[in-house]
Amino acid sequence: MKKALVVGINDYPSSPLSGCVNDANAIGTILESHGDGSPNFGIRLLTSPSTVITRPVLREAIEQLFTGDADMALLYFSGHGYVKSTGGYLVTTDAKKYDEGVSMDDVLALANQSKAKNKVIILDCCHSGAMGTPSLGAATIAQLSEGLSVLTASRDTEYAIEVNGSGVFTSLVIDALQGGAADLRGNITPGSLYAYVDEALGAWDQRPIFKTNVTSFASLRKLPPKVPFEVMRRITQYFTTPDSEHKLDPSYEDTDTQAKPANVAIFKDLQKLQSVGLVVPVDAEFMYFAALNSKSCRLTALGYQYWRLVNEKKL
Repeated sequence: MKKALVVGINDYPSSPLSGCVNDANAIGTILESHGDGSPNFGIRLLTSPSTVITRPVLREAIEQLFTGDADMALLYFSGHGYVKSTGGYLVTTDAKKYDEGVSMDDVLALANQSKAKNKVIILDCCHSGAMGTPSLGAATIAQLSEGLSVLTASRDTEYAIEVNGSGVFTSLVIDALQGGAADLRGNITPGSLYAYVDEALGAWDQRPIFKTNVTSFASLRKLPPKVPFEVMRRITQYFTTPDSEHKLDPSYEDTDTQAKPANVAIFKDLQKLQSVGLVVPVDAEFMYFAALNSKSCRLTALGYQYWRLVNEKKL
């Protein structure tokens, strides 16, 4: 069981925003199901102005999210963030001086105490990098419990930018969840999500922050694999060892007069593996010419990793 609390606040009395509700709706929609349409997260959507999101309302919702032993509990927040000497805050609609909203330190404490197997916090708000950063005082290290990952839109000193009615950070997160961050097996993890966003944002842009304490990444969303599993599993048939080469000849190319159906079928698999970077032709620019000129093909470094997974029956 996976559950997600998705929060978007636009209607701050003194400084309204325009894109947070749109961002929350988009995140909720994409997390609700996997790429094949099967159920993924159970979503609780809190958006303002539809709901008046005061500090008690948000605090209660976050407490409920991290209660229980779900496989994954995910918090997404889009709205104002605020940082001062006592730490960072997720700003609520009833914010006032000395009571700005829900403390990021409190959110972190609730996540740390949660019995959920995996906890993920994604914040698209200004100064969101304060999540997991020690408040001023004696503490110098912020502890993340095992299974907790935090991804924020910016450093604690930076603003999170909105462009065309959407947060820059969230628009990249959505692109990543739609497939940009998927590995060859179709898995999207917090680590691959961060890698995608980090690469997309330049050195002079707001910088995303990623903090984690996990022994292995759990999948946030799954898409159909880029190459069918049954094709990937045949990699050990075509390459008996990871450093061996598969000899080709014109009988592998279906347009050649010497084409043999069995070899043509193998060649189509090899071309699929080549299209995702697992196989490369040897002494030829393209697989087509490798076949016509009786060259060979071999595994790439990534191909070796997938060969090992298949050989160890992990794929």
